[in-house]
Amino acid sequence: MKKRLVFATNNGHKLEEIRAILGNTVEILSLKDIGCHEDIPETAETLEGNAAQKAEFIYKRYGLDCFADDTGLEVEALGGAPGVYSARYAGGEGHDSEANMRKLLAELAGKDDRKAQFRTVICLIEAGEKHLFEGVVKGKIIEEKRGGSGFGYDPVFVPEGYAETFAEMGNEEKNKISHRARAVQALCAYLNR
Repeated sequence: MKKRLVFATNNGHKLEEIRAILGNTVEILSLKDIGCHEDIPETAETLEGNAAQKAEFIYKRYGLDCFADDTGLEVEALGGAPGVYSARYAGGEGHDSEANMRKLLAELAGKDDRKAQFRTVICLIEAGEKHLFEGVVKGKIIEEKRGGSGFGYDPVFVPEGYAETFAEMGNEEKNKISHRARAVQALCAYLNR
């Protein structure tokens, strides 16, 4: 029987990306699939803490094996910011990618050091046991947005060894090399052991 896991996210882009990366090895249920319409808290100070907080919420409330992730863009010249605050970097409610990118580009204006990395941490809770997996992709922040696919900071991030941004690559190419892909591959390797 195929393993079933709940992915504790309301982000349709992430859900689609994870399902594409995992393929048919695991059945991924969304929060909607299990009838969870609550706002899951993300109040930890680290990516690891937020991923664990979300997974624990689902496991305790629904008793289902699940995983959650948190992703941050860490920019060297900004001391690792926006990091855990990546989705709400520009302030305000919700995830305003345009405002977040504008703020990031403004803060990096005139700076030569544009090194950055995307980091995803996944927390899996299976039969009450917690496991953490990490995926990192290094790269740099360019000076203006390029490309129309992807989401978040994808239009301003060029991964190491590439000339195009994540947003110019298209999902298939991005899903092979992204931080989330690397974290999910570590999760897959664990699940398929």
